[in-house]
Amino acid sequence: QPQLVESGGGLVQPGGSLRLSCAARGLILDYYVIGWFRQAPGKEREGVSCISSNGGRTNYADSVKGRFTISRDNAKNTVYLQMNSLKPEDTAVYSCTALRVISSRTFSMCLYEYNYWGQGTQVTVSS
Repeated sequence: QPQLVESGGGLVQPGGSLRLSCAARGLILDYYVIGWFRQAPGKEREGVSCISSNGGRTNYADSVKGRFTISRDNAKNTVYLQMNSLKPEDTAVYSCTALRVISSRTFSMCLYEYNYWGQGTQVTVSS
């Protein structure tokens, strides 16, 4: 059964950094657009960032632009989310998704559709 496994979450002080990983098991990420989402208690799920299958295109939510960087290493079948200058409002469960590339429009659908969804990793930003 294909699955996505997130790791790297934890407790960090405001201004600190974390790097999240999204590792794929049973599927080859080369063929997928990957997205990162987050959900805080009592809030709606928010799309954070997307990366195209070859890493050539990325996008970010305004709330994280300039602080977060998405990247991928297809040789390791893993996508990363580097989070710097963390704020308390970044506290949430972070999950990754994979959307199979079927056309040039797939990247634009990253935050709206998915084929696979990971269990998530908790990020807590607090002093």
